[in-house]
Amino acid sequence: MHKKILALLAAFAVAGCGPAVAAWPDDKPVEVVIGFAPGGGTDVMARKLLPFVEKRLDGKAKFVVLNKPGAGGEIAFTSIARAAPDGYSMGVVNVPGYNFLPMTRKTQYSTDEIRLVARVVEDPGVIVVSAESKFTNLADVVGALRSKPGSVTFGHNGAGTNGHLAIRLFAAAAKVQPNEISYRGTAAQRTDLLGGHLEVGMVSLSEIPELHGSNKGPLRAIAMMSKQRSPQLPGVPTAEEAGVAIVSTAERGFAVPKGVPDDIVNRLEAAIADSVRDPDYIRSSPGDEPVLAFMPGAEWQKRLDDMGQALRPLADELKASEQK
Repeated sequence: MHKKILALLAAFAVAGCGPAVAAWPDDKPVEVVIGFAPGGGTDVMARKLLPFVEKRLDGKAKFVVLNKPGAGGEIAFTSIARAAPDGYSMGVVNVPGYNFLPMTRKTQYSTDEIRLVARVVEDPGVIVVSAESKFTNLADVVGALRSKPGSVTFGHNGAGTNGHLAIRLFAAAAKVQPNEISYRGTAAQRTDLLGGHLEVGMVSLSEIPELHGSNKGPLRAIAMMSKQRSPQLPGVPTAEEAGVAIVSTAERGFAVPKGVPDDIVNRLEAAIADSVRDPDYIRSSPGDEPVLAFMPGAEWQKRLDDMGQALRPLADELKASEQK
């Protein structure tokens, strides 16, 4: 009799906790938080990829994108960390901002509260100006800043983002003082570049697909912040070729709150991996195609741990400069 009672209790326990996981993601939509405004590289990547992920989750999943821009992504990262670990809340994290921000100040989230699911892209930085700009190359920009410190405006998407770090790297390497302006996303940078209110934009390769190949249009790339020239912009020199030896890339991928069951994380990772390789997705997202670089969550976390050691000196320098 005692064994029968224990067996019944065990059965009820399984029945009580099993359906929530077993039903995922059939019974309600999964919210996906984006830390930047609609129209930027992060937002476009997620909105184009997620329908393909839905199909690979038995066609019953439904992802709903929520844009929560501000604080260089911290608002969104905090939302991920504080969400219930039930598989119905996830988000996109942007590296290096995601792991760099907590190094420079007390943030509302900790990377220990978040589990990485999969990296999707590794996206080199590009320095862009308006097609009507007086700056025809990076040397022109450096010359203007050396002649008059703070005279050239540089846009980035918030403190700690890849664009912000790129500006700091540029300033140190070229020994100049840019006038930094923070935006809530690349779309806002683009608007001000086209309107003549911003002189230099720090964006990512995937965010300017209209320039790929020709480098013609309302914007013009003047330098790639990568080790080698990009096949998409073969006529654009690297920053090092232009006299400023800096490399800056952005990584984007998906994450969930710590504590989400392994089964759900594994299903998400597998669905994302398969979706990134889908020829239909690749054709539908030409801007992302050159920078697609899938990496499993655990491997990505190890990469970020190693990256943190390299970023620490820059974080300490940033904190010191802000305390002066």
